[in-house]
Amino acid sequence: MTVAIIGAGRIGEALLAGLLKSGFDPAGIVVAEKDSARAAAVSTQHGVRATTPKDAAAGAELLVIAVKPQDMASLLAEIGPALEPAALVVSLAAGITLDFLQSHLPAGTPVVRVMPNTPLLVGEAMSALSAGGHVGEEQLERAEALLGSVGRVVRVPESQLDAATALSGSGPAYFFYLIDAMIEAGVLLGVPRALATELMVQTALGSARMLRESGEHPALLREAVTSPAGTTAAALAELDRRAVRGAILDALTAARDRSVELGRPR
Repeated sequence: MTVAIIGAGRIGEALLAGLLKSGFDPAGIVVAEKDSARAAAVSTQHGVRATTPKDAAAGAELLVIAVKPQDMASLLAEIGPALEPAALVVSLAAGITLDFLQSHLPAGTPVVRVMPNTPLLVGEAMSALSAGGHVGEEQLERAEALLGSVGRVVRVPESQLDAATALSGSGPAYFFYLIDAMIEAGVLLGVPRALATELMVQTALGSARMLRESGEHPALLREAVTSPAGTTAAALAELDRRAVRGAILDALTAARDRSVELGRPR
């Protein structure tokens, strides 16, 4: 399979690195980037060929588009005539709907829309994938294999993609926000910042592994840490008093609503 990646920014390059790490032949990958210096740097570093978007689209069996949403319409107009008839187009652009992609590409083009998140940069992405009407099962599996090189992949109907954006797409920022606040609390309590950071980062990593590997509901894991009238119980009572759970529900609803707004026709 020949893969073309248009857009060699952080996300596009991370996907490229994941493909190569998973054993994909660099001879089967081309990259395209409007910044020629950036394209040359990525090409040299990873040993893949760099070319123009139109040439990248020509001959590619799977075409990944990792450009800014505002650049999408002009890019699709440029590459559409060059696409192979059965080429699968995978869009990583936020807010760009399947209808938009299909209406700006030749009729019948198989299109997949993906919402990844930034842990893609360390091979631990959570990607939500929605397929257009012309995508076959084999093509869908190809897209999943591609994204699986940098993390986990789930299929969702496009009607749920805005919610997935609020949950996992924006999710890393919520965790960074929380960890940052906990580090600041450590400093306030007299712990050196470097030590507070180490304590919280490892705690976050270990807690995530417990969630994944135990298969337990997070409420059960929380209860296992919470001794009656203990320190954890006191902290959780304060969070409940401040209505933190309700604030989280409202925050994610706001993120979902903003995703819907960004996806409306311009």
